[in-house]
Amino acid sequence: MNSLRRWWQIRTGKYETPFDPDVPFWSVSLIAHLVVLLLLAKIVLPGTDDVFLEIAIAEENETDTELIEVVPEDAEVSEAEAEDLSDEVLDEPFEAPAGEQTPAMELLADQNEAFAEEADLKKGEFFASDALVNAVSESEALPNLEVVAIRGSAGAALKSTGGAIDRIAEEIRTRMLEGDLMVVWVFDQSASLTAQRARIADQFNRVYKQIESFQKIPFKKLEASGVKSPLLTDLFQFGEKCSPLLNKPTYELKTLKRAVAKVERDESGIENVMSAVIQVASKYRSMTAVDRKTGRPERNVMIIVVSDEAGDDLQRTDEAVQVCLKNSMSIYTVGVPAPFGRPETIVKWVDPDPEYDQSPRRARVSQGPETPRPERLTLDFVNGDNDLEQIDSGFGPFFLTRLCYETGGLYFAVHPNRNPGNRRRIRWSDVGDYAAKLTYFFDPEIMRRYQPSYVSIESYNNQLSSSQARQALVRAAEFSQTGTLEQPRLFFPRTDEARFVRQVSEAQKDAAFVAPELKRLVSILETGERDRREEKVARWQAGFDLALGRALAAKLRAESYNQLLALAKTKLKFDPPVNDKTPQNNTWVLSPSDEVGTGSRAKQAAAKARELLERVVDEHPGTPWSLLAQRELKIPIGWKWTQVYTAPPKPRKPGENNNDPRPERRPEENRDPKRSRNIPRL
Repeated sequence: MNSLRRWWQIRTGKYETPFDPDVPFWSVSLIAHLVVLLLLAKIVLPGTDDVFLEIAIAEENETDTELIEVVPEDAEVSEAEAEDLSDEVLDEPFEAPAGEQTPAMELLADQNEAFAEEADLKKGEFFASDALVNAVSESEALPNLEVVAIRGSAGAALKSTGGAIDRIAEEIRTRMLEGDLMVVWVFDQSASLTAQRARIADQFNRVYKQIESFQKIPFKKLEASGVKSPLLTDLFQFGEKCSPLLNKPTYELKTLKRAVAKVERDESGIENVMSAVIQVASKYRSMTAVDRKTGRPERNVMIIVVSDEAGDDLQRTDEAVQVCLKNSMSIYTVGVPAPFGRPETIVKWVDPDPEYDQSPRRARVSQGPETPRPERLTLDFVNGDNDLEQIDSGFGPFFLTRLCYETGGLYFAVHPNRNPGNRRRIRWSDVGDYAAKLTYFFDPEIMRRYQPSYVSIESYNNQLSSSQARQALVRAAEFSQTGTLEQPRLFFPRTDEARFVRQVSEAQKDAAFVAPELKRLVSILETGERDRREEKVARWQAGFDLALGRALAAKLRAESYNQLLALAKTKLKFDPPVNDKTPQNNTWVLSPSDEVGTGSRAKQAAAKARELLERVVDEHPGTPWSLLAQRELKIPIGWKWTQVYTAPPKPRKPGENNNDPRPERRPEENRDPKRSRNIPRL
């Protein structure tokens, strides 16, 4: 007892101890028994968050060994650190490297600092050193990690591929704690990824140097010691077909970089991404089988897809999901964001061959949609704004994202123009080469609430059948593209009566053509109004209210337009001039107005449309639905006639024409321009 008292006094610096004679002996016994029970519980029932690594390595003249506990993957980060990291990422401006074209997935990030200290060696066995603990804990707050995404979530919205590469490096380190690992990179062979593949090859330096620093033992040293490398990498390319880039898996950086540089461009334009994943998973499924003797697989397997499209064999998604789940393989994708409610985007394409014209051109690429079936109407705006204008959905293309989500991986939606703090509309001149023209982006934290349901088509259809409102929205969105008064005729000169009547009649035909289709669209949506009151999911709430509000407004505009045109033929009379110096008005002009016909039904429908659109703005701020609702509310629902005077055209003078003198050509313009060729299927 005296020894215990002395030990306590030395450890604590205090004279009084729990072992003094005046302390009841039963309390000492209680403490001792509790300690024993805790130790037994620790041994018999290990915590699920405790991860141990035991890797073996040999080197002559080394005998000491260590066994240490590694910090688990979900180590906590303080709120202050998280806020600092988030602010630094979201406020970071995007700048293209000087003298280089801005790629769709810019590879930016700083090198992580290498870890010091050597690992201890023992013949036949390698145990993780204390540096492993520091490596894992420090990796929880990597300085170049742009978004901290949760494994198994819908993914991360990023501005550059650098953040995705760093997150993948972290995932590789974490999976290596569970055992030996096989990482398989699968590269899209499309022409639009030529520049990005070269940059990603450069990123291998960052990824694999970090891994070597993490484990403190160079891969070559492992091989020389007679122990298999804890990390191997294989490379594949895919287009219409999938083929390997290496004869066998390797850990050598030079070999990996040379292989990526040899990716062949697939001119077919077909990208069977699901077939490629199934082929790779089938090749390495034997590695993931659990050995009965060791209770572990030969290696865990990670598959990393690099692509800028949604894929052409999406019907094989269920098969790909099942193969990966059965063999415990996680899928990660470095891809692009899907356009909101649209299957295609316009990409700024520049011919990759410098021998041809390098002028940017517009190419259509399949990069969406973010849902398995359309949930957004196709209605142009009456003021000429194109509803097909692409805006960010906040998520990746549905089927690829679902594959990552269900297998416990991540989808990284990368776009160089992403800057949630900037609400300015992205112009064509701002878009980088090979990047999609997405005009608006949204805060990932806000969009998290509107995540699509990543389930099979069968399960998705079952979700639809549970609600008339959901069914009505999808049916309306799948309705053939409905015409609207996109750019109606508003200017009607009455200098020639016959010509005036002809112009009015032609304008009426346009309104009469779209009105029945818009009426049908509204009828489809109104079947879901009752169930809309019971809808709890924010995505469906916003989608239904926006659709019905816009459809009602479009229908009322067409009907009001037609009514006023009919009135113009017989009942409209010009006001007399104000005085002798004022000319007589001779032109009727239709102007947008909040006046909606003369009937009470039309006025009630207009009030309902405004109420629905205002609800979307109020309840779903900072979302694509709110953006479209605000745009619709800026346009009055009705029309009114105004009158103006139009001066007759001036007669031409004899010999006069409208051709301007041809300017002299500059010397550089006399050179023969480079040839241009057709844009390949991307």
